[in-house]
Amino acid sequence: MNHSTHSLFSVVFALTACGPVGGGRLPDGGNPPADPVNLGAASAFVILAKSGVSTVPASAITGDVGLSPAAATFVTGFSRTADATNTFSTSTQVTGRIYASDDTPPTPSRLTAAVGDMELAFTAAAGRPAAVTELGAGNIGGMTIEAGVYRWGTGLLIPAEVTLRGTATDVWVFQVAQDLTVSNGVKVLLSGGAQPRHVFWQVAGRVELGTASHLEGVVLSQTAIALRTGASVTGRLLAQTAVVLDAATVVQP
Repeated sequence: MNHSTHSLFSVVFALTACGPVGGGRLPDGGNPPADPVNLGAASAFVILAKSGVSTVPASAITGDVGLSPAAATFVTGFSRTADATNTFSTSTQVTGRIYASDDTPPTPSRLTAAVGDMELAFTAAAGRPAAVTELGAGNIGGMTIEAGVYRWGTGLLIPAEVTLRGTATDVWVFQVAQDLTVSNGVKVLLSGGAQPRHVFWQVAGRVELGTASHLEGVVLSQTAIALRTGASVTGRLLAQTAVVLDAATVVQP
C-alpha cells in the first residue's frame, strides 16, 4: 500500500469509526494547517462589517468595532458618543472603540484596508485543501474534533455540544458552503490548550447563533452574522454584510 492510499484509508476509517452525528470523536483532521489564517488589518477588530452593526441592548463587546463602507448611522442600538477628534465613537456596551467610514481621517483608509484584508482572509480560508469532507453529513453535534481543515458543500448544523481538542498551536479551518447554525443553548468548546484565535469558521452563507449558545473562533462570513438573545462568542465576527446582536457577548481572543 503506497502512502497516498494509506492516508485515504486513514481518513475513511476515522469517519466510519466516529459515526455520522453524535457522541463520536474524530481522531485526526488529516494534515492540520501549519499557520493560522492571516487576518491582516482585520485583526484589529472584534467585529467588522460592511453594511451594518446593530444591537438590542444591552450587549457586551470587548474590542474595537468597525463598519465600512456604510456610515456611522448604520451602527444602531449602541447610543454612541463621538470622540472629540471625530475619528471614533464610544458606547457603554463596548470596551473599545467604534469606527465608521465617515469618521475623520485616518479612520476611513484604515477601515478600507481592514475590510480588504477580511475579504482576502475569507478567500484564503476557503482555498485551503480539506482533508475531511461532509463530516456528519452536515451535523457535527456531540463530536470532539481535532485540528485540520474540514469542508461541507451544504450547511452545517451544531445541535449539541462540540469540543475542539488540541494544543495551543493547532489550527482548525471549517469551510461551509451554505449556512452555519448553532442551536439554542449549545456550546462549542475548546480543550487541551486550543486557542480561539486559531479556529476559523469560513461560511459562504448566514451564521446564526441561537439563544444562549456559545461559539469559539474567528467567523468569516460572506453574508450576515446574527447572535440571538444571550449568545456569546470568544473570537471575532467578520461579516461581508451585517452583524446583528441581541443582548450578546463578544470577546476578542
